[in-house]
Amino acid sequence: MVVDTLEHLGNYASLNPLFQEAIDFLTSTDLSTLEIGKIELKARDLVVNVSQTSPKTKEQAKLETHNEFIDIQIPLSGEEIMGYTVGKDCLPVDAPYNPEKDITFFEGPAQDYITVKPGMFAIFFPQDGHAPGITPTGVKKIVVKVKA
Repeated sequence: MVVDTLEHLGNYASLNPLFQEAIDFLTSTDLSTLEIGKIELKARDLVVNVSQTSPKTKEQAKLETHNEFIDIQIPLSGEEIMGYTVGKDCLPVDAPYNPEKDITFFEGPAQDYITVKPGMFAIFFPQDGHAPGITPTGVKKIVVKVKA
């Protein structure tokens, strides 16, 4: 997991061959003007999802992992709390994987929580269990799905 400010996003370009294309889009676009929906930057391998989340508590947020994709998550309209647990520590260890949606959901709360504010981002790799979307009012956000 990486948490940083958008001004430092370029420092992470070498982490994945597709990151530079994602960074170019994110730094050259007025993110606040993006409408809810999906933007394919490189077919299915690099997709920008813009969404509006509903209010969610820590108890309602489920830990999740992805096998095929890395998430770059950016809250736009307000603060978002994101839970984190090392993937190998997520329970149950035999939770079912949904290959169509590239997601495994786990039970129980996250081990740690961090507040990500507008102007910041979080990167979750396949080994990172994360519980995003914890906000009292919901938040407009971007999730860039990057083929791992």
